Amino acid sequence: MKLVPDTSTIINGSITERVESGEYRGANIIVAEAVVSELEAQANKGREVGHNGLEELRKLHDMAVNGEITLQFTGPRPTPDQVRLAPGGEIDAMIRSLAVKYDAKFVTSDRVQASVARATGIDVIYIQPEKEERKPLSLMKYFTPDTMSVHLKADVEPYAKRGSIGAMRLERIDDKKLKDKELLRMAHQILEHARSDPNGFIEMEKGGATVVQLGSLRIAIATPPFSDGVEITAVRPIAKLSLEEYAFNKALKERIIEKRRGILVSGPPGAGKSTFAQAIAEFLHEHDFIVKTMESPRDLQLPEAITQYAPLDGSMENTADILLLVRPDYTIYDELRKTSDFMVFADMRLAGVGMIGVVHATRGIDAVQRFIGRIELGVIPQVVDTIVFIDKGTIEKVYDLIFTVKVPHGMQEADLARPVILVNEMESGKPEYEIYTYGEQVVVMPIGVEKRKPKAVQKLAAKEIQKEIGKYVRGYVEVEMQGDNNAVVRVKEKDIAGVIGKSGKTIDQIERALGVHIDVRPLEEAPTSPKAVFGKTAGTKKGDEIPVRMEEGKKHIVLSLGDRYTGETVEILAGGKYLFTATPGKGGQIKVPMGSTLTDRLLSAADEGEEITAKLV
Repeated sequence: MKLVPDTSTIINGSITERVESGEYRGANIIVAEAVVSELEAQANKGREVGHNGLEELRKLHDMAVNGEITLQFTGPRPTPDQVRLAPGGEIDAMIRSLAVKYDAKFVTSDRVQASVARATGIDVIYIQPEKEERKPLSLMKYFTPDTMSVHLKADVEPYAKRGSIGAMRLERIDDKKLKDKELLRMAHQILEHARSDPNGFIEMEKGGATVVQLGSLRIAIATPPFSDGVEITAVRPIAKLSLEEYAFNKALKERIIEKRRGILVSGPPGAGKSTFAQAIAEFLHEHDFIVKTMESPRDLQLPEAITQYAPLDGSMENTADILLLVRPDYTIYDELRKTSDFMVFADMRLAGVGMIGVVHATRGIDAVQRFIGRIELGVIPQVVDTIVFIDKGTIEKVYDLIFTVKVPHGMQEADLARPVILVNEMESGKPEYEIYTYGEQVVVMPIGVEKRKPKAVQKLAAKEIQKEIGKYVRGYVEVEMQGDNNAVVRVKEKDIAGVIGKSGKTIDQIERALGVHIDVRPLEEAPTSPKAVFGKTAGTKKGDEIPVRMEEGKKHIVLSLGDRYTGETVEILAGGKYLFTATPGKGGQIKVPMGSTLTDRLLSAADEGEEITAKLV
């Protein structure tokens, strides 16, 4: 008996099973090189199906050595063009043609391939895939009722996070270190369940990384070269709450039913954001709203009537295009991370769809700041009107965003009025932050601590004045604030004419742009109030303090000291307290990546009105 198996029968082990049972004993098994090539490619991508198929080929080789079958590998390997056309059946055609050449039976577990072979006159053996009774996942032995996540890695003891939301603890759950083979067997079992379980699916499969969803269980499998060892991480929700169980539930219910909203659900990792998003989705569904979700991976636990969408062809933009045709009342976007996510959220909201986005943030205001620089400042309140900050499973704060035109808090003159986004605490209605532009900066100004307001505003004004004046001078600039709306600027005498301009036009232009009256004086004059001076000429000896201009970008916080300090070693201080040591690069700049502990400390210092300075060491 001559048999030409296709890839499906090699992967599922149908051929080796029938040799072992005696049905195919003595058969001549002809394996196409195209099959070997396809399995090799899958294995190189880190996919389990490739490794499984190669293991089956090894078993066939052992059977041939033992005289149970004869085995030959033949046929051409597919060209790059044939590999590219594989989804259209090019490689399958190569395997079928081999059956014709050797007058052999074509063996497949693929219903479409069986139909094609019969239609072209090829003798076919169709082996229907067996639906095996699924054994319980061996992974589940690590879970207890209060286990949120299990963390398994080769050559490391297994760990689990257990407890309640907000009170999680990491526990070692076994003293025995896990082996590679044990974890690979577990990964194979997980993938088999994903393919056979109606509630399971493979969310993502790339080189060395696979994400599987099995019911409420999200499982990430990582293998080398993507990771430095085989690793399995399984996460599941440990709580399911209704909206009635949260604080502010009455007010939130009224506002999301009243009209379609743009709501951000924010909080640190593990705080219970997704649990709250699920509660809102179920509440909306129960009140006759059409609700859809956008998720990657799809792990929200929702009623069947709520359709959960993944990225279409790897893109949430494509998913959004479909949803805009479907026109749901509300869409849950879990979760916003990349700039493209925020842009999609904004586009759908501006198209009139109610949007509820889940975003990581350590404070409620941080959720709004994630939009700054990604969409126009004045559009933000149209995209997001409510922020819900979740921590330890409870609602800690709810903010309203309101757009208005006013004089920012801490400033006084009417000509300083500008568009301002008020961030009000919902329960009291009192503003806690104002967001507005000042010069070229977008300012997020806390206004809750009265005694610090004037200091913070004056420092901000001084920085902007120094920046504007610096465009017209080559030397140093001193700025002394004399109240919120008046400043004395000192520059070298030869630069005064350039700052004032012909008939005073330059200084008038600067004053109008900043809304501050500026008195320009020679740098040689001593300041009347040394403590109020910003940007004074710094010395070059150790211990000298240097003024620092801090700017927040998309990827970094940039601290600018000036060209003369390039390559020097300096200590960065906030309010006179040491933060870290660094060496300024080109242009005297220090770039601190967003998301680091240092950026959090710098932003907090700025919010508190503390002056950022540097000291030569």
